[in-house]
Amino acid sequence: MWFRNARVFRFTKPFDISAEELEEKLQADAFKPCGPQETSRQGWVPPLGKHGEQLVHSANGYHLISLRKEEKILPGPVVKEAVEERAEAIEIEQSRKVRRKEKDEIKEQVMLEMLPQAFSKNRRCYAYLAPQDGVLVVDAGSAKQAEDLASTLRKSVGSLPVRPPAVEQSPAFTFTGWLNETIDLPASIALGSECELKDPSEDGGVVRCKGLDLKADEIRNHLEAGMQVTKLAVTWDDNVSFVLDEELGIRRLKFGETLQEQLDDVDADDAVAKFDAAFSLMTLELSRMIPGLLEALGGEDRSAIVEE
Repeated sequence: MWFRNARVFRFTKPFDISAEELEEKLQADAFKPCGPQETSRQGWVPPLGKHGEQLVHSANGYHLISLRKEEKILPGPVVKEAVEERAEAIEIEQSRKVRRKEKDEIKEQVMLEMLPQAFSKNRRCYAYLAPQDGVLVVDAGSAKQAEDLASTLRKSVGSLPVRPPAVEQSPAFTFTGWLNETIDLPASIALGSECELKDPSEDGGVVRCKGLDLKADEIRNHLEAGMQVTKLAVTWDDNVSFVLDEELGIRRLKFGETLQEQLDDVDADDAVAKFDAAFSLMTLELSRMIPGLLEALGGEDRSAIVEE
């Protein structure tokens, strides 16, 4: 159980919920497959998959949850062809032109008829609540996917006072300072070999760099021309590598050999024990990394957070 991404939400006021209470609330919105005429449906499923039945997997006060979304797939060309065939038949039989509004109605009917035989696409999104750390962490590659999970969770539990974390200065300003050496790079952070630079002007361009020394003259020339760093590959504490963007989205998470070696010590034949160990190791590492990263980015702006 390793997250591949991390979208962090900060609780804006104290929030605590037991695993039992969370389980009860999620059960009301447990996943049910799409009905014959439904195009999509989502709900909560056991994080352990076939190895568990509970909708909440807890370890050391961290609550892991999983949202499943099912979507019926109707190939556009197939639908279009069926619509054109029916419209053509009507035009021949009734000697009249089928207008756009009527074609739209035909399309709706075709889709309703095809839905029961349509293929289903299923996607899972994992997240964990860390009340003691004051964060919700979502394994999502995009902000929209993370916000969709947070919104669904809010509906299930009734209240979820969260927002993305804010820092005292622009992440792009800090990234740029690290590369042009106007801001000291924290000892806990090592630069990777990938970045994205943007011209802040209205019609400015974008430069994406991979496999380069980020202190090289090529990068420095772009910075001197006024470009800003909006994505940056880094390694945290020699143990976690990822790409960080200007919205504080963490992508392509890779946990280091130290954590993997600890996981290898767990009985490989016990899937639940292996899962639990990976989750515990991951949350422990992220509980250190997230506040440290916010501090490295200039410190967290906690003005909108209600303390206990």
